[in-house]
Amino acid sequence: MEKPFTIVDFNNFWSPSGGGVRRYHLQKMAFYEQLPNARPEKKVLSVFVMPDSKTFTEKRGEGLIIEHVKAFRFPGNWEYRFMWRRSQIAPILQKYKPQVIEVGSPYILPTAVRRAAHKECPQAVLLSFWHADFPVTYVGRPVANKFGPLVGRIAEKIAFWYARQEFKKFDGIQVSCKEVMDRLNKNGLPQSSWIPLGCDIQMFSPTKRDESLVADFKGGNPDRLTIFFPHRFCEEKGIELLLGAYDELTERLGVEPEIILAGTGPYLPQVKDACQKHPHIRYAGFIKSIDEMARYYASVDMGLALSGWETFGLSILESMASGNAQIGASTGAAYEHVTESNAGIVLQERTPHALANAIVELYHSNLQSMKRNARTYAEKFSWNDCFTRQLELYQKKSQDKRNQ
Repeated sequence: MEKPFTIVDFNNFWSPSGGGVRRYHLQKMAFYEQLPNARPEKKVLSVFVMPDSKTFTEKRGEGLIIEHVKAFRFPGNWEYRFMWRRSQIAPILQKYKPQVIEVGSPYILPTAVRRAAHKECPQAVLLSFWHADFPVTYVGRPVANKFGPLVGRIAEKIAFWYARQEFKKFDGIQVSCKEVMDRLNKNGLPQSSWIPLGCDIQMFSPTKRDESLVADFKGGNPDRLTIFFPHRFCEEKGIELLLGAYDELTERLGVEPEIILAGTGPYLPQVKDACQKHPHIRYAGFIKSIDEMARYYASVDMGLALSGWETFGLSILESMASGNAQIGASTGAAYEHVTESNAGIVLQERTPHALANAIVELYHSNLQSMKRNARTYAEKFSWNDCFTRQLELYQKKSQDKRNQ
């Protein structure tokens, strides 16, 4: 029996309640689960190694297997688990002997996988997916905020040095944001390839607008601004900007805006405090249903893309596909989406006052035209195109390695 072309995915950024990384893997699994029916002439197997509370194999069909691996869970409000031991990695590589290995998280795991692959499947192509621009987002920027720009730049350089060590001897890095791709190339990381992610434009659509939900959000006032914020509650995503801007927004708009917050994160206590203080800030919890997410997106007036460090911004595109104009950060994927679509306003200064100004400006602009632009732009992306392009990259890299 012909051995299928096999891809194994490792990622410690997976979380049952995660955002973009979780969506990427769910969509990737769906693509490979149906691939044998769509392309029966090409045998391909995708294996996702999922950090979990116990170890077992879940076969989803000829094209997809999930290998659940018992892994350490971080304490607190986190749902992340961490694989790093050879005993967690080598058995998977021994079992499948993949042609391609993808590592989606940059901490320790790339080196652990590279060492195991060197012994178990030395001909496998080693690729990363740069889901988080960690030298900038998690190192340089917070250090600069605390100790000043010079120390922040030094910390960022050290983080990029660390990334070069983790990904040395990798065959490439996949990136979904052109600005980030340029930065990786400038910092000497392995050759990068642009793989834009996708959006389910049938699921996320203005047609999912629910008038009963709209009426609930408006609370009896059709002029009430409504915003859905389904992002991680952390400084990076801009939750503190939004909460800090609320009083000024109320004053400027003349009516309390309805802010619907969904998700979790370190700012959850502040979110709950705001909900108690303001009757028109509500916490929807973690929304697991994609259909429910689509209904919420399509039933509000605008979206916020406040993180300047998104490597693609899946939630931004889903909001745009639902017909939402955006307030976008001035860097990263948020900036690219907003400026290339002409569907929103760029936040020039990262302060609550600047955010309030931008929201009021967008709300009083030609909002309906921008909402149409948002939908038109999102229609350019699809998950099928994303993973078809990615599979072609996998196969080309594998062929190139065999020819060396």
